[in-house]
Amino acid sequence: MPIAYPFACRKARIAFFVSVLLLTACSQKPNQQAGEMKVPVSVVTVEPARTSILTELPGRVEAIKDAQILARVSGIVTKVDFTQGSDVKQGQLLFTIDPAPYRAARDQAAAQLQQAQANMRSANLLAQRYSKLIKENAVSRQDYDNAQAAAGQAVAAVAAARAALESADINLGYTKVVSPIDGRTGKSLVTEGALVSATAATPLATVQQIDRVYVDFTRSTTELAALRRALADGDLQQADPNTAKAEVILDDGSQFKQPGKLLFSGITVDPTTGQVNLRAEFPNPDQILLPGMYVRVRIEQGVDQKALLVPQQALQRTADGLSSLYVVKDGKVALVAVQVGPLVGGKSVIDRGLKAGDVVVVEGFQKIRPGASVQAAPWKGGQPVAAAKTPSPKPAAKG
Repeated sequence: MPIAYPFACRKARIAFFVSVLLLTACSQKPNQQAGEMKVPVSVVTVEPARTSILTELPGRVEAIKDAQILARVSGIVTKVDFTQGSDVKQGQLLFTIDPAPYRAARDQAAAQLQQAQANMRSANLLAQRYSKLIKENAVSRQDYDNAQAAAGQAVAAVAAARAALESADINLGYTKVVSPIDGRTGKSLVTEGALVSATAATPLATVQQIDRVYVDFTRSTTELAALRRALADGDLQQADPNTAKAEVILDDGSQFKQPGKLLFSGITVDPTTGQVNLRAEFPNPDQILLPGMYVRVRIEQGVDQKALLVPQQALQRTADGLSSLYVVKDGKVALVAVQVGPLVGGKSVIDRGLKAGDVVVVEGFQKIRPGASVQAAPWKGGQPVAAAKTPSPKPAAKG
């Protein structure tokens, strides 16, 4: 019996170690299966495409014609002849200023013209008579010269009286204040009974033509320098000025339906802001764009023949404010820093950090980290990614 006891102890220890190894293997099997699981993600393969590079700039709407109606004669306003806020035509009556004193001045000028014409006829007859008598030495040379001078003065007096009558007619016409352009009126700045002054140029109303409008906007010299550099380096091609269009983005983010055209780009830099002024013209048949409205203007600045675009939702923001993308390589994801360019049609242009043929994760990156294994599927434009199915671990073997 003393000899059998050590042998029995060794046998018990061997059985104990074998059971421990079996339990360890069973407990590690689910973890190994979990480690082999691939997270499903939606991806796009980046391919170069010809893309018009656009830029958005803040702008302000201006009326294509803006006429301020001012008093050109002094007097009392007797009638407002238009409906405020209505459309008016060129030459349409807007205000009436008391014409009585100007009608009287016109009649007086007409009478003075008649008097000057009568004096001219008398002076001409006397000059003609003296021209015959001077040949017979019946009048002195002095009397003849005086008669000729009087005739000339009478002609000048008639011309002055006629000009005074024309001025009186003009002033009388100014009592009828008419619209100088087709357009829409604002509010009336005066009412019946108001005293207006020509010397103070009393404002009466405003008429604006807004069936077409200007949009004025600015661009920094830094952006212009970068654009010129890109064109010089061949990264961009100059957009065709005959087909290049401008678009307006309204306050609510919607796009104005009518495209416009860029009229000019300023050649002088504002020293206070370091920006250049630009102007575009837009048709406005429904009068949606109103003078003074702030909008955003989208203009084409060039064409990139090999632009790399990715959906905007694929971009990741790092803690330092930079942008990055998850790129699939050999079944695993890697986080790649990129330089983002302008936004085109809901997609972002990637200027640096990406190359043609790269596979970019668009959806499903919430559950992945750099180096994680993924199961890539083509992105279907907003459809949700299929949920990952976690394999159920097999029950551990007993004993």
